[in-house]
Amino acid sequence: MNSDHIVIDVADISMTYRMYKEKVDSIKEYFVKMVKQELQYKEYKALSNVSFQVNKGEIMGVIGLNGAGKSTLLKIVAGILKPTAGSIKVNGRMAPLIELGAGFDEHLTGRENIYLNGSLLGHSNKFMKEQEAAIIEFAELGEFIDVPIKNYSSGMKARLGFSIATCINPDVLIVDEVLSVGDFKFQQKCQVRMQELLGGGTTVLFVSHSLGEIEKLCNRTLWLEKGNLKMIGGTPEVLEKFRDQD
Repeated sequence: MNSDHIVIDVADISMTYRMYKEKVDSIKEYFVKMVKQELQYKEYKALSNVSFQVNKGEIMGVIGLNGAGKSTLLKIVAGILKPTAGSIKVNGRMAPLIELGAGFDEHLTGRENIYLNGSLLGHSNKFMKEQEAAIIEFAELGEFIDVPIKNYSSGMKARLGFSIATCINPDVLIVDEVLSVGDFKFQQKCQVRMQELLGGGTTVLFVSHSLGEIEKLCNRTLWLEKGNLKMIGGTPEVLEKFRDQD
């Protein structure tokens, strides 16, 4: 693989969580037990020694059963989580479509949150002003754009989050189940937008439980099983093996 074209380089990453065995009723009790080394825990390994690379303009699917480590992997690539071990390099400007709307202020309107979310993604108010009309139109929020976000359904928040994150052509798009947002018509719009981004050379890492979406969109697919990299390769071959498992 030509290193000049590698946009995402994940090298031997592991992620371990501590799961405490006993209930602690207060922060004070937690710190007392921690200082006395009385906290009992077991370690849960969400990811174990996972390595892969994604080329510029490629759309890589990530599949696996619940608890396989898919969302943990995306959060590490997006920089939300820091791995316990290993390294990751992402070249270029990134738009993470993970937990869409998580950065919204519930008390502000949809319109106000366009500017708030835009600034979190590193965009100026001037730039967001230029994009505002297109964002509102794509999100199909109409008059609800001036209603506080706390009155939105989760689908409305996700539609607005998707519209804001994709109003630019990012170098890297990190997508977690986002195409299941809204009704069938809106899902189709999301797919068209994704294809437009790909046409502009955007690199995509895409988690979905829908094998049909993976089949339609992804060049290659990575299969996680209990935190381990089970298989990586061309999407048809990986999906065939995944479907054939017991």
